[in-house]
Amino acid sequence: MSKVRKKIFLNNKIRFTLTLGVILLIFFLITIYPFRSEIRDRKKNPVGISDRPTSKAMTQIPTLTLKPKISEKKIYPSQVIDLTNWKITLPVGFSESPKEIKQPILATYALAPWFSLAPGGGVRFRAPVNAVTTGGSNYPRSELLEVTNNGRSKIGWSSQEGMHSMILDQAITAVPKIKQHIVAGQIHDQERDIIVIRLDNPNLHIRIGGKNVHTLDSQYALGKRFTVRFEVNDGKTRIYYNGETNPSYTLNLNYSNAYFKAGAYTQSNCSKEGPALCSDDNYGEVIVYQVTVAHR
Repeated sequence: MSKVRKKIFLNNKIRFTLTLGVILLIFFLITIYPFRSEIRDRKKNPVGISDRPTSKAMTQIPTLTLKPKISEKKIYPSQVIDLTNWKITLPVGFSESPKEIKQPILATYALAPWFSLAPGGGVRFRAPVNAVTTGGSNYPRSELLEVTNNGRSKIGWSSQEGMHSMILDQAITAVPKIKQHIVAGQIHDQERDIIVIRLDNPNLHIRIGGKNVHTLDSQYALGKRFTVRFEVNDGKTRIYYNGETNPSYTLNLNYSNAYFKAGAYTQSNCSKEGPALCSDDNYGEVIVYQVTVAHR
């Protein structure tokens, strides 16, 4: 073989060898090296997923972890009891013209300690003996008064027409130090109270015209929770105590322009208590856990 032919043959052999080497290198990089890397990653993290996503990991649907919904923190009395058709008279403001709060402001209103959430649940109504009063009374109140039309209009129903009821779930928690009397729920008309739930500590009773007509609990303990249901129809007003099936008392009386009231109506003032006890620390208080009114 001539020298020229030998040189060409060697050059072709070198090219073939280089080409084959490049092909083998590419094949190694595509197949063998990733597999070895995956094995190495698994050895480093035998129970986890390697940092390099595989085709299976890339197509896997992620699992969503839902955090539990945090319950809404209650800060307003309207979040505990339905105040849609109520307004409140507070023991603040001016003499014979205390502050009244109506809807829609009442929906996001509180005024501690006179009208606020109670630490143990329910809504606190507190009226101190030194507070301002309404024009027709000598005594202070933190008291709801029934209205209608989403709190925009006065209400006045008749004992002879329809069925009217109010259920109070509540506890009387404080009375003034000297004259230990408080009203905790009543039916009123345009002129006077019709029937009242009153505590002359310790006597919890039904009161009409300034007189005890029926004792509900002769030894009521402050803080004791109880229920009262007012039910009015056909000229009769019935009072049910603590879930009784038979009424504790029935009033036979026709009246109109009536409405319900609930909360704390303290039956004392500074003239009854004396100068030394004429302060915000001397008060009547009622915790209302629920109040439900219905008209049919």
